[in-house]
Amino acid sequence: MANKEIIELTSKHVANTYGRFPIAIVKGEGCYVWDGDGKRYLDFTSGLAVCNLGHCHPAVVAAIKAQAEKLIHISNLYHIETQSELASILTGHSFADKVFLCNSGAEANEAAIKLARKYFSMKGDGRFQVISMEKSFHGRTFGALAATGQKKFQLGFEPLLEKFTYVPFDDIAALKAAISPKTAAIMVEPIQGEGGVNVPSREYLKEVKKVCEEFGALLIFDEVQVGMGRTGTLFAYENFDVKPDIMTLAKGLAGGVAIGAMLATDEVAAAFTPGAHASTFGGNPLSTAAGIAAVNTVLNEGVLENCRSVGGYLVKKLNGLKTEFKFIREIRGMGLIIGMELDEGVKGGDIVKDCLAKGLLINCVGDKTLRFIPALIVKEKEVDEMIGILKASLDWYKESKSS
Repeated sequence: MANKEIIELTSKHVANTYGRFPIAIVKGEGCYVWDGDGKRYLDFTSGLAVCNLGHCHPAVVAAIKAQAEKLIHISNLYHIETQSELASILTGHSFADKVFLCNSGAEANEAAIKLARKYFSMKGDGRFQVISMEKSFHGRTFGALAATGQKKFQLGFEPLLEKFTYVPFDDIAALKAAISPKTAAIMVEPIQGEGGVNVPSREYLKEVKKVCEEFGALLIFDEVQVGMGRTGTLFAYENFDVKPDIMTLAKGLAGGVAIGAMLATDEVAAAFTPGAHASTFGGNPLSTAAGIAAVNTVLNEGVLENCRSVGGYLVKKLNGLKTEFKFIREIRGMGLIIGMELDEGVKGGDIVKDCLAKGLLINCVGDKTLRFIPALIVKEKEVDEMIGILKASLDWYKESKSS
C-alpha cells in the first residue's frame, strides 16, 4: 500500500494516541527506511533507540526465523531454554543475579517498583515511597506514570498511585532533603532521554548511591533507553562506576522485537516468590531468541567500540554546526544518545518536519532539544550525510525567521 492508503486505514481503525508524521514506513535495512511511496530516509531515531543494530540485522532476523520454526510461545509454567540463556548472558555481564523478563520498558519499571515495595514488605518494614526525578520518563502504565516526573504525561489520569516524590535531576541536596525512613527506592535514569538528553555531573550517581546506603533504600536505574550499548558500554551505569540494586531494560534488548527486563541482586530478587509477579508473554521463546542474537552481536562484533568512536565524531560535527548557528545552545550526550539544545522560542518541531521532508528522521524532546539516537552500527559517512541534511534544515529555519 502507498502512504495515503495506509494513513487512511490507520485513521479509520487505529486509536488516535500518537501524533504521527504523514508517512508510513514499510521497509528498513541498516540505517535506512523506506515509506509506502518508495522514498528513502536516513533514520537517526532507530525506532526510538530500539533498533540498536539497525533495521533487520541479519543475526536477529536469522534467530527469529529459526525460533519461529521451532517454538513461538509456551507458558512460563514451564522452563524456557532461550529465556534462561538470555538471563544468563545479562547476569554474566552485569551486577545482577536474577532477571525477570516482560514485554516493554513500562512493564519492567512496574516490576521494579513492585519488587522494591515487596522487598520491604517481606522485611516487615512499611516503606513504600519512591523518589524519582523531575523531567524523568518511566512509562505510561499507572506505576510507571506515577514515577514519571513530567506533568504533561499525567494530566487526565489523576489521582496517581501513591506515594511518589519528585526532585530535580543532578541535585543531590534536593534528594537528601526529600528522602526519609519511609523511602523504599530512588529511581533514576543515568541519562534522561525523553527529558532532554540530560547527562548528570560526574559524581552525582555515586552520591545518590551513598544516600541510598545511608537510609537503607534501594537504587533503581532505568536503563530502558540508555542500556544495551547506547552509551558506548553495555550498560550506562558502567560509565559512572555505580551499581544499582535493580535495573530495567527494554528498547534495544532484542534488536527490534518487543521485550523488557528487570534485573536485581539475589538479596532483592528473593522478594519475588511464585505468584508475586508474572507476565504471560514475558520471556517467550521468540523474543528471547532475538535477544540472545542482539546482545551477542553487541558484545562480540565491535558495536560498543563503534558507538564510542562514531559518537565522538557525531558530537564533533554537531559542535561544528553550533559555531555556525547561534540559536544552538548546547550539544550533550554520551555514546550515541546526543542532544542538541536550542534557544528558547526556537521551534525544534519545525526543524524535525523539514528534515523529514529532506529525507532524515530525527525527533525533538523536552520541547527544545533535537535528539540523535541512530543505530549503534552507524558509520561516519552516514553521520556526514545526516549533518548535510540537518545543516540545510537549520539554514532553512534561519532564513525563514529572518525574512
